[in-house]
Amino acid sequence: MTNDTLTPSPSVKMYATRDTLWRYFVMATLSLKTITEKMELTSLTPEVDISGIKIHQPDVNRIALQMAGYFEHFEATRLQIIGYVEYTYMESLDKKTQKEIFEKLLSYPIPCIVFCRDLKPNKLFTETAIKNNVPLFVTPKATSAFTAEIIRWMNVKLAPCISVHGVLVDVYGEGVLITGESGIGKSEAALELIKRGHRLVTDDVVEIRKVSDASLVGTAPDITKHFIELRGIGIIDVKALFGASCVRETQNIDLVIRLEDWDKDKEYDRLGLDEEYTEFLGIRVVCHNIPIRPGRNLAIICESAAVNHRQKKMGYNAAQELYKRVQENLTKKRDDEEED
Repeated sequence: MTNDTLTPSPSVKMYATRDTLWRYFVMATLSLKTITEKMELTSLTPEVDISGIKIHQPDVNRIALQMAGYFEHFEATRLQIIGYVEYTYMESLDKKTQKEIFEKLLSYPIPCIVFCRDLKPNKLFTETAIKNNVPLFVTPKATSAFTAEIIRWMNVKLAPCISVHGVLVDVYGEGVLITGESGIGKSEAALELIKRGHRLVTDDVVEIRKVSDASLVGTAPDITKHFIELRGIGIIDVKALFGASCVRETQNIDLVIRLEDWDKDKEYDRLGLDEEYTEFLGIRVVCHNIPIRPGRNLAIICESAAVNHRQKKMGYNAAQELYKRVQENLTKKRDDEEED
């Protein structure tokens, strides 16, 4: 098993030299301040300090059963949402019941509560929230729309993340992750792809996030975004040199191309009937091992691999088509021999 088939656990950090693929598992968190700015939430409790509040999971909870007094299995650490149904129910309760429910609800370690549809809590709810340091916010968005938007955004931001050594390029809409030993030509291949009209996502360090059970998204660290390192020249700014159309912020990872020095004693796949895979965060990605020799045009090879992968996803496999033709030809010859 090679290094790049290992999936680190959340508590494990894995390092290697720059000459090999390396990884670093990151447990992401989101500050409440970032969420309020992104979702354009208005604070109803400016007295409550939110600077130290962090969100650790992308799930949310609508406070429904809790308003009825049922607190078993209550996920208090999630972002809490109150919609029109919950709001009208809490307003229908008598003052004594409201006081009991509000005191119990807001005694939990709730990171924040968001009221949708510009609904405002009553004075008792607000005072109890301030007393327990639970921040309240309001948004004009409909409950379903707000819930879907914030879950989608937090799923990306809080997704499990690893960093790998490589280059990620958008080639004909396919996210191609180019890996290999340091100095083998990854950055040069990426630069040639950019010149041919494709787009750079990141060079040298690729942050990979598992945004769903079937999707990996690659991004660049802020510090190296849009930069490429070329030995003998130094650092170049792709966006400044070639324009904004030559870069993009994120890209799904659809294909891995592993560059390696040519080994005359090694057998390389020449048909492609059987796919090889590598694994990131438990998700398998198609992987091609490309041997490097002088005179090979890596950019054209990467383009061809991306287009071929796209064709396979659309249902056409050139290797299987060749195999089918060979089998049909052999069958035809055998039938002709039997007739003679």
